[in-house]
This record gives sequence, C-alpha cells and structure tokens, in this order.
Amino acid sequence: MHEQAYRWKCKKIREQVSVIDGKKAPTILLTNATYLNVQLKTWMTANIWIHEDRIVYVGDELPANTKNTEVVNCESFYLVPGYIEPHVHPFQLYNPLSFAQYASKLGTTTFVNDNLMLTLQMTKKKAFTFIEKMNKSAATMYWWCRFDAQTEIKNEEQIFSNPNMKSWLDHPLVMQGGELTSWPKLMAGDDMILQWVQEAKARRKPVEGHFPGASEKTLTKMQLLGIHSDHEAMTGADVIKRVSQGYHASLRYSSIRPDLPLILEELEASGVHYYDQTFFNTDGSTPSFYESGVIDRTIAIALDKGVPTIEAYRMASYNAARHFSIDALHGSIAPGRIANINFLKAKEEPTPVSVLSKGIWVTRENTPNAKAFPEQDWNSLGLEPLKLDWELSIDDLQFSMALGMEMVNEVIIKPYTITVDVSVDRLSTRHDESFLMLIDRAGKWRVNTIIKGFGTHVQGFASSYSNTGDIVLIGKDKEAMLKAFQQMKELGGGMVLVEDDEIICDIPLPLAGGMSNCDMEELMKQETELRNQLFARGYSFNDPIYTLLFLSSTHLPYIRITPRGIYDVMNKTVLFPSIMR
Repeated sequence: MHEQAYRWKCKKIREQVSVIDGKKAPTILLTNATYLNVQLKTWMTANIWIHEDRIVYVGDELPANTKNTEVVNCESFYLVPGYIEPHVHPFQLYNPLSFAQYASKLGTTTFVNDNLMLTLQMTKKKAFTFIEKMNKSAATMYWWCRFDAQTEIKNEEQIFSNPNMKSWLDHPLVMQGGELTSWPKLMAGDDMILQWVQEAKARRKPVEGHFPGASEKTLTKMQLLGIHSDHEAMTGADVIKRVSQGYHASLRYSSIRPDLPLILEELEASGVHYYDQTFFNTDGSTPSFYESGVIDRTIAIALDKGVPTIEAYRMASYNAARHFSIDALHGSIAPGRIANINFLKAKEEPTPVSVLSKGIWVTRENTPNAKAFPEQDWNSLGLEPLKLDWELSIDDLQFSMALGMEMVNEVIIKPYTITVDVSVDRLSTRHDESFLMLIDRAGKWRVNTIIKGFGTHVQGFASSYSNTGDIVLIGKDKEAMLKAFQQMKELGGGMVLVEDDEIICDIPLPLAGGMSNCDMEELMKQETELRNQLFARGYSFNDPIYTLLFLSSTHLPYIRITPRGIYDVMNKTVLFPSIMR
C-alpha cells in the first residue's frame, strides 16, 4: 500500500479521538463561529476544535483540555470551507508551489493539477517524487492522469503506455483521468483509451472531457463511453445540456475564455436554479489574470449575477469535493475534514481576511505566513535550469516552405499560402508575417515556417516555454532571433525579446525552461511587461502566452507546428515533416 493512501495513520486517529475525551488538547479552538454548513445549506453557530491538520469537533461544547491551545474568538467572522480549484494547469510560467502559495492567501487551498508537463519531461519515478513533495506544503495538491500528449510527439506510445497509465491512476494523489483532449480517438474506436477510462472508473476516479461546442449526440456518446464531467461549456444552454445528461459541469472563468458571467446570467434567466452538479475553475490562466483573485473571484462573480450565497460557496468547495469523492476530507466544516477554513468579514465578501490550510495559518488578518510555504530545492526535484549543449546558426534559419500558419485568434491557427519573399534575412514591417521555428530542446530536429498575425515589429523573440518543452523562435530579423536564442540559453530557459541588438525584456524560467522560481506577484509584473512590449509591436490579440503554449496543441484547429512537423489537425496528417539537424 502506498504511504500516501492513508491521510492519517491509526495512531494519529486515536490521538485525534482522545481530544474529544479531554486526554489531549486541540491545537486550535475557534469559538463563537458562524459557519456555513454545506450539507444543511444553512449558517450555524458552533465551537470548532482543530487538532493539527484535522477538524475533530463542531458543536456547542468546549474542550475540557485547552493546554497550549490557540483560542480564536470568531464572533466577527463568517467561516466557509477552503475553496477548491478543480482544473489547474500549474505550469503556466508559474510553478505549482508559487501558484498554490498565492491562491491559498485568497482562500483557494485545494488544487487538482494537470500532470502533462510531468509526464512529458520526467520519468514516472521522478514525477511521483515531485507530486508527493508538493503535497507536503500547506496546500493540498492532487493531480490528473493525462491519456494523451495534446500534440504530436515521436514516442507517445512509450510515454502513454498501459503500465504507465495504470501506475498514475493507482497513485492516491491522482483524482481523475483527463482532461480528455483525445476524445475524437475514443469516439473513433480507440480501445486503449477506452480501457484507461474503464480503469479510472474502476478506481472511482472521474474522467474529465474536453468538449467545446459538442452536440447532444456527441455528449450522449461520451457519457456512454464513461466521461463524467466537462469544463468547456461556453453558455448557460451548454451547462443545462451537460447537467441534464448527468455530467458535472465545471464553469470556466479564464484569461482566454472568461465565460462565467454570461453562463450565470443565462442560467439565472433560464429559470434553472440547480447548481449541485456545477463548480468553478480558472483553467490555468496566465499570471496577470489572477491579480484580482482565483476561486474567490469566481464566487464574487456568481454573487453579482444573482446566484444564492450558499450555492456560490458550495460550488467553490463542496460540489467539487463530492465530484471527486473526497468530501470526507474536503469541502465542508465538519468533523473528520482537513482543517481548510476561510474567515470572511461578510458573507458577500468571498476573499478571506484569514485562511487556515491543513490547520496552518496561511494568512492571518491579511498578513501572509511565510513559513507556510518553505523554500524548495528545485534541482533535487528534477527541475534544473535548461542546459542546451548545442549551438544555433544562421544556416538553421532557412525558410523555403510555401505553407504558412495564420493566427485567427490567440489559439486558432489556419493554413495560408506564403506570398512574401522569405529568402531574405529580414522581413518587412509593412506586413504581419514573421519567421517561426520550433527546435528540439536536444537540438536534433527543427521545423521552419512563417506565422502571420504574431506582430509587425517583433524583430527577435525566443521562448523555451511551449506545450512540448521545445524551443520557439519568432521574428522578422534572423540575427535578432539568434541573439534572443542565445540570451534565453544563458538564462537557463525563459522568454526573451530583442530589438536593434538590445534585450528589450525577458522572463527567466529556470525551472526546466518552463517555469519561474519567483513569487506570483513578481511574475505578474514580468508577464505584464512582456505582453505590453508585444502589443506595442503589433501583437493584436489578448494573450501571447497562450499563443506560445498552443502553437503545438493538436486539440485545436486547424494547423499546428509539432515535433513531427507541420500538422493538419482536421485530417490528422503531417503536411511537412521536421528536418533533422
């Protein structure tokens, strides 16, 4: 049995029970607490006893033994369960720990994280060591089990093998299968994916779908195939369609799909006031989007749109916990639950002034506790700075392909016929076409094409942040692109913008070339500066970070640049293969 399988060992449970008998004192006593009872859907008053990381009693009694107990009078607060983020992409420039540290100060204390980066860039053993280490912080971190790479890679069968998928699903910190971006393969008869869905169900772990714009027939088929939830509803009608078929619907408010306000307006207008099968998510937004909150922000939106107060808090906690079958530990203030509690000044103010997470004060009267999240030795966890032991030369920057990639928005890209002369070393700023290159992080292959829509005046830009972990170069000027690459290399990974032989701005990403090791507040400043510089140079959409992430993502139409080459998503074919260097 895996050591993570039991939250508390028998000796510890006996110790917790002895608190009730007065043989041991609770570590924290919350008196005169008005708290939300999510089961009864009502506000109640009680004394709450906490022993270390567990709530051991909620009721009228006071403990007989209070030796060394911290006593907190809660008569001026409203207490609600810690919020749950059920759909986290924790590698969006930030890292899982920096995101959790920031979000927990705002009341979100439990996270269900995407494991894609771990699967693609770590051995299984290192990945499991990593997720277990992350869960030793003040936050609670659970994980997904991805069934596909979300792009075209050359060794997918080895990475997403039957033994690997079973091992991930067996891990007690893994809460779900998916998100299933490869659902068309499942629909078309891929029995291996169906087997993994069945394996997840056998372990009572739900499988999350990825069904934007899905028809009623498609949703019905996916329900029969074993999918439990979906976070791609974009309207109130989408939510009703999913819930009526038995799905749990995760309502999204993200940097590229801020759909939540419209969804809630339409749900309220529809007369369907059933929220038990819904919860909130922010879908791995880019750092600056979180300046005004995480799940606390979604609650505020729900309250503003007329969702009843108690339902809004249940959607942020209990509903998600029940979906993942972890409601015996999370989502309520009740005996036996982990001590994740938010202290609010008013019922209508979901951003807490104090937060307990695992019985630890993450923030107290708006003052963060630095000790709740100690420094990490990232190198020991396999997240070292990127070491590129190869050089890039002007000979690699040869562009002769007739087919280019035209941006429709941040993430949708269509093919187009290149008409400008791309044999030159510097493209004109009178159009929005730029050189685009994807290079293997090991330096073994490259894919060269033209991208239309990224900007008119971006001379040289390099990024080690991408969906596959490979290197992206974009720009008008080949020498500027080489300089940006060299600076990115010296940083040990990151994003670099170069103009007129000067480094305009950069974002260091020393954790495996994809993540920052600084706190969220500093990262927000860096990202905002880069975005503004790109906007000033003709990037006309909203989120350049997502553009970089999704250049290789084959779950989106219509054409992608991948390690296998230029890929036609709709026809599932490689149009132009990658070139060996």
